[in-house]
Amino acid sequence: MYLNVVQLAESFGVEEAVVHGWIRNEGLPAIEDRGRFLFDRAQVIEWAARRGLTAKAGFLAPTHAPSRSSRLAALLPVGGIWRDVPSAEVTNCLERIISKLPGVSGLVRSLLLQRLRAPDGITWAPVDRGWALPHLRSHVALGRDAGLVAMLLLRDTLSVLEPPADGMPITRLLFFIAPSPRAHLELLAELSTALSRGRLRELADRGASDEEILASLGGEGGGQKA
Repeated sequence: MYLNVVQLAESFGVEEAVVHGWIRNEGLPAIEDRGRFLFDRAQVIEWAARRGLTAKAGFLAPTHAPSRSSRLAALLPVGGIWRDVPSAEVTNCLERIISKLPGVSGLVRSLLLQRLRAPDGITWAPVDRGWALPHLRSHVALGRDAGLVAMLLLRDTLSVLEPPADGMPITRLLFFIAPSPRAHLELLAELSTALSRGRLRELADRGASDEEILASLGGEGGGQKA
């Protein structure tokens, strides 16, 4: 699995400039591809271990199977599962999802929508095999009862500024808003683990029902359709 600079910075909780400094000065293994850096997950973990660095969140978090009390199981029913979404309508769909975010004031909801519409307001975070984990670039502390995850199964390919390392077109999205910056990193780690080690990817890719997908996470209830 290859990571980009944004994903690596979020995993360690540092600025992107720090990651570039590690490449220049600390020997962080990196591959330059079309003007951007990519990082092999296994090599980064080995490099970090030699320097006593620990990433407990994001794409470098220790892998484990999601538990029935996982944050993902609680938040995916809130955002819902949206099927057959045209790629041209993804932003409009995300606006509809944010407009239903529970546990926040109208002012906060308006702020989130403004950030969504802003240039470069979304980090798309492509993973691999056609999946991406988009989220707002600027984090907002919402309170522990707020937040959501939404699965978007696209009708056609989504073009993003951060192309995936494996070159596969993006057709599956897990959009998320976490209650706090700390919860953001924890949820990012859980989503990455769910895609790499859980059944979530396989069920979505084969067209399983909302009920099957939610049951695999320990969740209940159905999703929504665009």
